[in-house]
Amino acid sequence: MSVDFTELATLINLNSHSHNKAGIDANAAIFGSWMQALGYATKTYHREAIGNHVHFCATRRDGPRVLLLGHLDTVFPPGTFTDFSEDEEWVYGPGVCDMKGGNYVALCALRKVYAQQGDIGNIDMLLVSDEETGSDDSKALTAKLAADYDIALVFEAAGKNNEVVIARKGIATYFIKITGKGAHAGNHYSEGVNANLAAAHLTIYLTSLTCLEKGTTVNVGKITGGLSANTISPQAQLVVEARFTGNDEKRRILAAFEHLPKHNPVADSFLTVTGGLQRDVMQSCAKQKQLLRQIEEILGYPLNVEKRGGVSDANVTAGAGVATLDGFGPFGDGDHTINERASKASFHLRVNEVAKILAAFNQPR
Repeated sequence: MSVDFTELATLINLNSHSHNKAGIDANAAIFGSWMQALGYATKTYHREAIGNHVHFCATRRDGPRVLLLGHLDTVFPPGTFTDFSEDEEWVYGPGVCDMKGGNYVALCALRKVYAQQGDIGNIDMLLVSDEETGSDDSKALTAKLAADYDIALVFEAAGKNNEVVIARKGIATYFIKITGKGAHAGNHYSEGVNANLAAAHLTIYLTSLTCLEKGTTVNVGKITGGLSANTISPQAQLVVEARFTGNDEKRRILAAFEHLPKHNPVADSFLTVTGGLQRDVMQSCAKQKQLLRQIEEILGYPLNVEKRGGVSDANVTAGAGVATLDGFGPFGDGDHTINERASKASFHLRVNEVAKILAAFNQPR
């Protein structure tokens, strides 16, 4: 069964920016009609301010349960980068690799399994609506649902050599508010408490938590504060992102933020720290290694693998203890830019691979 890029175009041309609820829900409805034709029931998790999350459920039977995971949203607002196009080698448009294209790979693979075996059991699919903005709403739902599955396959884009992803950094985001005391910088300098000075000290300290040898980075990405050159700053804010590759480093970094007030040397200034762990670490583990070996036996050849610094919802399922592999979408590049594209050849490769994998895990009647 070949990939129908005209059918894919219907998804790409329908804008599904993370804040375009109507567009995301329309995409979900189209995808749901395709899944219904394969015997899937749809459970919709309605949301008022963002797109709905949709869980497509096959018949449940004995045997291992597989969750296919993708997201409906893209990063491009309506009226920016919106149109699908193609040439002999590539398809272009918002989401062709990140990740409407990946969702479509999963659909086409399921169609092949259905055509070959006539029925699908124990293979479900979850499409969330807010991955590009951090999965703030959906990650709790994903983690809860993941508890019912043995295996998770995530359809973010493949690597350049069709790698699958075995590890992703975890990420934490923090918002630090510093409250000082305003005063006239000329007449009452010593009466002020400089929040900007505290921000400077904290920036140096937080940056020092970086350990490149262990893959840990701490970035103070945004600093705001102060009123004017002749005013001791009464307030300042920091926005900080931390990424880490292992649980030991995760614990070290989270503890550092918990005890951050101890590292503020500016007397009489006060810190308010909000935020925290956004996505857990995705680490290679024994269950994942066993799954990878099993898939390679099914395919009859080894898969290329890689680790990535960026996060996905694979972090969530891996953090929930489910054997997880990512990168089963097509290879593409230019994602999050107007040059986003995906390789036609990689679509065909991935559909055939995923269909073989799912056929082996399928539990028909």
